[in-house]
Amino acid sequence: MSTYRVWAPEATLVEVEIDDVPYPMERVAERLGWWQAEAPFGDYGFRLDGGPVLPDPRSPRQPYGPDGPSRPVDHAAFRWSDVPWYGRALPGCVVYELNVGTFTPSGTFEAAAERLDHLVELGVDFVELMPVCPFPGRHGWGYDGVSPWAVHEPYGGPDGLKRFVDTAHRKGLGVILDVVHNHLGPSGNYLPAFGPYFTERHHTPWGAAVNLDAPGSDEVRDYLIGSALAWLRDYRIDGLRLDAVHALIDGRALHFLEELSGAVGDLAEATGRPLFLVAESDLNDPRITDPRQSGGFGLAAQWSDDFHHALHALLTGESQGYYADFARRPAAALAKTLTGGYFHDGSWSSFRGRSHGRPFPKAYGHRLLGYLQTHDQVGNRATGDRISAALSPGRLACGAALVLTSPFTPMLFMGEEWGASTPWQYFTSHTDPALAEAVRQGRQREFTDFGWAAENDAGSEAPEARGPERVVPDPQAPATVLGSTLDWTEPGRTPHLELLDWYRRLIRLRRTHPELTDPDLSAVRVAYDEEEGWLVVSRGPYRVVVNLGGVSPRSVPLDLPYAGTLALFGDCWPGSAENSLFLAPDSVAVVRVG
Repeated sequence: MSTYRVWAPEATLVEVEIDDVPYPMERVAERLGWWQAEAPFGDYGFRLDGGPVLPDPRSPRQPYGPDGPSRPVDHAAFRWSDVPWYGRALPGCVVYELNVGTFTPSGTFEAAAERLDHLVELGVDFVELMPVCPFPGRHGWGYDGVSPWAVHEPYGGPDGLKRFVDTAHRKGLGVILDVVHNHLGPSGNYLPAFGPYFTERHHTPWGAAVNLDAPGSDEVRDYLIGSALAWLRDYRIDGLRLDAVHALIDGRALHFLEELSGAVGDLAEATGRPLFLVAESDLNDPRITDPRQSGGFGLAAQWSDDFHHALHALLTGESQGYYADFARRPAAALAKTLTGGYFHDGSWSSFRGRSHGRPFPKAYGHRLLGYLQTHDQVGNRATGDRISAALSPGRLACGAALVLTSPFTPMLFMGEEWGASTPWQYFTSHTDPALAEAVRQGRQREFTDFGWAAENDAGSEAPEARGPERVVPDPQAPATVLGSTLDWTEPGRTPHLELLDWYRRLIRLRRTHPELTDPDLSAVRVAYDEEEGWLVVSRGPYRVVVNLGGVSPRSVPLDLPYAGTLALFGDCWPGSAENSLFLAPDSVAVVRVG
């Protein structure tokens, strides 16, 4: 027999139906709105007041997809390997983001695990999985998922995820999971039938907001916190990336993020593992990562779109949409983020039409994730074109060096390390024909009719328009997901092999030279010449020297005498002056001075 429980505060009659047999449930006296029953183990669902059978809101498994019955999972039955894993804290590490469905042609946890040796050789410390909760069909980004306690079956289901995590840990890799608390997908979301999981008091780009502060919000907060803890406890995930926390609207004295952070801290203490949370936030508010003891929410880190935008504008020259503020003087914008954390720290944002942000505490650069590419910044372009589609290998190498020698926590997006030629496009496989057509037409209108979308609460997800002359891929077409899948023959071919070797060398430098992981932004110095196109970043006794200007070599001044090269992509040679270095166009050198 198994115990079945569900929160349905408005229902007057609740049954659990197991293998087509109904069993009555009784109210739980100690908790308002809860129902419980002892019944046989099997596939199940709940029937409220004689309505249709619905999946369990806390379903641990959806073997037939988001609309089918739920299935219990005995987490204690899984046999983990005997290799001890004590966890790993985030500071000083390198993160690698991937989508399970397009990381390999098979698109499963098992196939992804077979490629983990590549990541070990690359030198990264954490694998960050995009969301793995159930969503309609076979393929998708995962941000339209439902059943936030369950695992997408086509990827391999609950045991498939556990085997992936177990394999990663045996190879010395931590695992971060991207989770979505700010909304559920449009298909398979049955939560409103059970209770006030959403509220019209607040609205987000996805409709009514998740109920974090209206009547009934105690149970909703407990629901989301319980889901987060289940990933960390039952699946032994090391950390969670929280999608778009600026859309978690909460007017209560104890903010949801602070409560969640406290619960994760308690679990970390109980398990002896350094569990952590990373936010995606458009707020530029350091309170997200400030400790709870000093009035913050206590998250370990947040993604830094400001650093990305400045670096992207510097490398590509793009100036549309939110890049406009960074493209006016891109070297200066990059210098500001490298030495101050946020670019918008209370300054005017033309894209938003207002001032934005507040100063970031300079001692804690590791609380910001710095990156050249992410799923957002690639996939939300009209054609999903990677930065490698427009830049030379040398220019890509310059970008990699500025990320991997930065005072931030570096993050790579799958395939970036070899300059993958495959795009990464927006793809779906909705089974509802009407929804599929609406998504198809909406994606087309987003770029061809409106250009660069006006900013909304989704912040970094505002896409880039390439104009009506560009064909926007059909999200539902099988060719779209197939074309977005990594080609694993590329890493062994020129020019991909040379770029991959460069990434490996840079990560090794981070491991062997502690000055390159120093998170103190006040210790970073940046010299640059916007017109000449060179830039020098000082990291202790090392200088990261970049030439992005013109077609001829540049003489780049150094503050101290050149004393040797640690790593080079391109060509360089000592200048005629003692404190200078000649660098060929689109070249980068990490050198020692003094």
